Amino acid sequence: MKTIVMLVLLVGIVFPVTVFAETLEIDVNGMTCAFCVDSLQRKLGKLPEIAQVEVSLKNKKVKLDTGDEKADIDAIKQAIIDSGFTPVKVHVK
Repeated sequence: MKTIVMLVLLVGIVFPVTVFAETLEIDVNGMTCAFCVDSLQRKLGKLPEIAQVEVSLKNKKVKLDTGDEKADIDAIKQAIIDSGFTPVKVHVK
């Protein structure tokens, strides 16, 4: 029994589980209507590393959950720019 416990502890130390899940909040300028929200939500939802997208017109923010993948912040910013908006600040949580 001691051997199993020691083996489990050793495996946990040598091979730590890496979790890349992140939540990003991005301040976005240029959104003025529900169509803006919808188009931005669709564009960001197509990115492979994005698991969930929430766009707030009132707060002028986008909240993204990356699931199990590491987010490519530059690709996300470019997707926002390609949609016609300006990413201002990125907060990683």
